[in-house]
Amino acid sequence: MVDNIKRLVDKAKEYGCEIKTNEPLSLHTTFKIGGPCKALIIPKSSESISGLIKLSNNLSVKYMIIGNGSNLLFDDKGYNGVIFKIGNAMQDIKLIDDNTIKADAGATLTKLSIFAAEHNLSGLEFSYGIPGTIGGAVYMNAGAYGGEIKDVIVSCTAVNNVGDIIEFKKEEMKLSYRHSLFQQKDNYIIISATFKLADGEKDDIKSLMSNLMFKRKDKQPLEYPNAGSTFKRPEGQFAGKLIQDCGLKGYSVGDAQVSEKHSGFVINKGKATYNDVTKLISDVQNIVKAETGYFLECEVKIIKYD
Repeated sequence: MVDNIKRLVDKAKEYGCEIKTNEPLSLHTTFKIGGPCKALIIPKSSESISGLIKLSNNLSVKYMIIGNGSNLLFDDKGYNGVIFKIGNAMQDIKLIDDNTIKADAGATLTKLSIFAAEHNLSGLEFSYGIPGTIGGAVYMNAGAYGGEIKDVIVSCTAVNNVGDIIEFKKEEMKLSYRHSLFQQKDNYIIISATFKLADGEKDDIKSLMSNLMFKRKDKQPLEYPNAGSTFKRPEGQFAGKLIQDCGLKGYSVGDAQVSEKHSGFVINKGKATYNDVTKLISDVQNIVKAETGYFLECEVKIIKYD
């Protein structure tokens, strides 16, 4: 496997990709937890992604795709394979027509929402401040404050698990609450997305964005490393309320804690480990299930070393 990873890395160098070996994944996730991967590769184009995915499969190299790492928890042992990070090298945003924006998968939602506001386009205000990239947002059908990606997306392009570039229309993505088709096709890499927005006034749009950011800062524990909402919302209920009603606000395992600011968030108070977080999540799930009958499905993607 080591020789095959070296061959993949050598090919990535030919494409001009940025490469880091034995890179701690704690540096690439918002939870700030995770040991090293064999190699972290930052592609610069869809063509390089396509070529590297084909080669990864031909060489049977285990790989995973990440963006800003805002919904991930990696094992302290790391990841026994290659990480492709879609980031700063792929973050172009451009206006296609008066109401349509196309964005590379590495662009952040905040950058996209600001771009839309500057062009007097409304519909992405909800995404301002969500700490993720376009690729991750499509993958998760990200949402907040009554808005979701599915409300504004038109199409996206992705590289499939054999390296082919495919376009998906909105109806093909199977977008629903925190779900998309790509969660069933885990090694597809989203490389761009197109959004159709409504006409608006820049000042009104920015005012709404500021108000939503104030709410976010007021109610969410942004001062601590975390992976966003830890649990999906059960039908007819709110995860944070269920957790709080069970007396678990502030509950801790090591340096992992149920936030005292918002019980739907698990935070890293400084030195939390993978085991701390997974134990805390399991404890919360078991207690809430026993006391309320609701099982809280984890929204954070947990990647165990194997």
